[in-house]
Amino acid sequence: MSNAMKIGIALVILGVAGFLVGHFTYTDTKPVLKAGPVQVTTEEHHHVWIPEAASAIVLLAGVVLIVVGRTKA
Repeated sequence: MSNAMKIGIALVILGVAGFLVGHFTYTDTKPVLKAGPVQVTTEEHHHVWIPEAASAIVLLAGVVLIVVGRTKA
């Protein structure tokens, strides 16, 4: 299996995952106040949306790399 096919398969998996998941969330903890032994923190929740166009482009690029990898092998 050529490197192009391996990268293509990975891109296809990422593209399909982008369509299925659609977004992901992560939490960021930031310190607000440090006064001696007392520490106050806050949590910020971030939502990252994955555009469908980006998923489609990644999926298409993966398919192209798989086809190119098969023709060279």
